[in-house]
Amino acid sequence: MDNSRWSSPALGAYVLPGRVTDSGAVIGQAQAAERLGLRTVWLSERWGTKDLGVIAGAISQVTSGIRIASGITHLQSRHPALLASLAMTVQALSGGRFVLGVGRSVDAMWKAVGLPTSTNASIVDHADIFRRLCRGEKVRYDGPAGTYPSLRLNDLPDQPVPPVVFAAIGPKGLELAGRHFDGVLLHPFLTTPAVRRSVELVRRAERAAGRPTGSVRVYATVVVACELPADEELALVGARAVTYYQIPGFGERLAAVNGWDSEPLSRLRSHPLLDGIRGSADSVLTREQLVEVASLLPAAWTGEAAAVGSASACHQVFHRYRAAGVDELVLHGSTPERLGPLFTRAG
Repeated sequence: MDNSRWSSPALGAYVLPGRVTDSGAVIGQAQAAERLGLRTVWLSERWGTKDLGVIAGAISQVTSGIRIASGITHLQSRHPALLASLAMTVQALSGGRFVLGVGRSVDAMWKAVGLPTSTNASIVDHADIFRRLCRGEKVRYDGPAGTYPSLRLNDLPDQPVPPVVFAAIGPKGLELAGRHFDGVLLHPFLTTPAVRRSVELVRRAERAAGRPTGSVRVYATVVVACELPADEELALVGARAVTYYQIPGFGERLAAVNGWDSEPLSRLRSHPLLDGIRGSADSVLTREQLVEVASLLPAAWTGEAAAVGSASACHQVFHRYRAAGVDELVLHGSTPERLGPLFTRAG
């Protein structure tokens, strides 16, 4: 079958998903994504082996047209001038292909590392400071985002300010994205009805802010396990689901958005392997251990909110998400070089 039948500018994919020790694997993954005709590659930043600036710079030099997105970094984890400098350097190296994806994360993380937690006001102001610096403006600021007496980037490439995409789950975050950002990144493991409700909230906020309909590009993240043996499918989908649902507060938010009873979260977190884990489980447990824990998740929590099975079945899931109003799907879990079956046959 002609690859062009399955290629789509409305598809992107993550590179280096999950726990990674070999950063160099990103080169082949990014090149595979471009060969498949994907629109965007996304990096899930993690301190240690997945530094945004280094990875984005590397991708810019081994690809020519695909967009390079952070999915996600955090506005308060870098000084505003350093973040803007990073972004505009990547713009210079890539010819304007960078997309800045940012999120809120959980307060416990920021307390643990000694950085300020985010508020809606600080997020909006941080984004404004970022854009102004990328335009070459001098910024004097004292407010929720901090105190900056005099900031400016003196040398800038002839490239546009990168789009800024906000990762959101609940209604307040979606409203923030609709009013103030260029795009919104929806979390993995949202059902189609949850995605549709999320899109409606973004569009409503967009209208309330007086912005043209469609100003905010909606990205839906979909965990994909296409044409894989059953054990690999479970390891990929179930293990990834555990890393989200086990985090206190975060799992409850996902369950609430999907309209699910949160009771299974207590059973999941009572598993002996999760005892004492404060951060993400995949920073401590092996994939085999995560699969063992995943057996406590209701089947619907993965089956109704991921794309698994044949290429044809996965594309049916993609079509349902597109029908829910999203502009672009971000495929997660399977790295780009494993997505070939989606583009070569219907399954």
